Amino acid sequence: MDKIEKIKILYIDDEVNNLHGFKASFRFDYTIYIAENVTEALKHLEQHPDIRVILSDQRMPDKTGVQFFGDIREKYPNAVRILITGYTDIESVIDAINLGNIYRYIKKPWTDTDIKTAVDQANQYYLTTSMLAIKNQELQKAYDELDKFAYSVTHDMRGPLLSILGAINIAQGINDLADIREMLGMMDKSVQKLDTFIQSIHDYYNLNRGQMKISDIKFDDLVADLKDIYDITGRTDHTAFDVSVTQTENFRSDEMSLRIVLNNLLSNAFKYQRKALDNKFVKLDIQVSNGNACIEVKDNGIGIDEANVNKIFNMFYRATSEEMGSGFGLYNVKDAISKLGGEITVDTKLNEGSTFKVTIPSK
Repeated sequence: MDKIEKIKILYIDDEVNNLHGFKASFRFDYTIYIAENVTEALKHLEQHPDIRVILSDQRMPDKTGVQFFGDIREKYPNAVRILITGYTDIESVIDAINLGNIYRYIKKPWTDTDIKTAVDQANQYYLTTSMLAIKNQELQKAYDELDKFAYSVTHDMRGPLLSILGAINIAQGINDLADIREMLGMMDKSVQKLDTFIQSIHDYYNLNRGQMKISDIKFDDLVADLKDIYDITGRTDHTAFDVSVTQTENFRSDEMSLRIVLNNLLSNAFKYQRKALDNKFVKLDIQVSNGNACIEVKDNGIGIDEANVNKIFNMFYRATSEEMGSGFGLYNVKDAISKLGGEITVDTKLNEGSTFKVTIPSK
């Protein structure tokens, strides 16, 4: 059973007897740091920024507790501050509360019960506010991503549509059949681009909103559908397509995520070929052993510039303008592999080709 980490507490008081008495009383319940003055207290905070609760006596020779809390509030905003004071210092308590520098105060002379109750409540407050801060950061990040997503989606969907509208407008004034066919070819490419983009958005939605469904995976069956599709693509583009699957043990994973990985990697391998090359090829090799599926997709296409390799998995990033792309494919691949607990590497060289290697553990 994991050991529960104790709450870290800093207690500041210029009376040494109070410090030692405090540490003796609560050393078994909490991790205690004591300081006779502000200088010692700041050293503890620098060395232990995860201190959750700070208790300070109000009347100290170098600085009052209220002043000390005011000084550290900006640098250590998450630490919960508790003031220890006598009845005669009630005005200081009011000042501290008005300034928002303390969570609560404890009256002298305090009892063990007073301290334990205050610390436990302060810890709950610390956990609540910390979680709220994390959620706010996550919300801001999600908002920023949504803003970028909305802008990019709008831009990338309008592009093909405007191309189609432009071709239609031109075709309306053309009588020559060859020119009309040329316009239809342009419209066809724009429609394909839009269809690819919509499919990528669909994959993105499935990955980020759907729940994984773990089942037995037979890669021969999984690859069969893709082979039928890409065999045709290969014959059309004169690109040899070779598939090898070796699986002698059970493998469990999410089929949808695996399809997204395979489809996007193969699609890119065929799409980014060197048009003038005579011996174009795409190779898919899958080996399942020792509880892992190792997937390799290799091509001798245009490759990727070394300067761009670290960017290819970013959303909306396109490493080349030679072929139409959504900039979503490899982002979805990386996201799917991450959700499956796997890893992906790429070995690529410009004008020589690329090899993507994926390792995914069985669930």
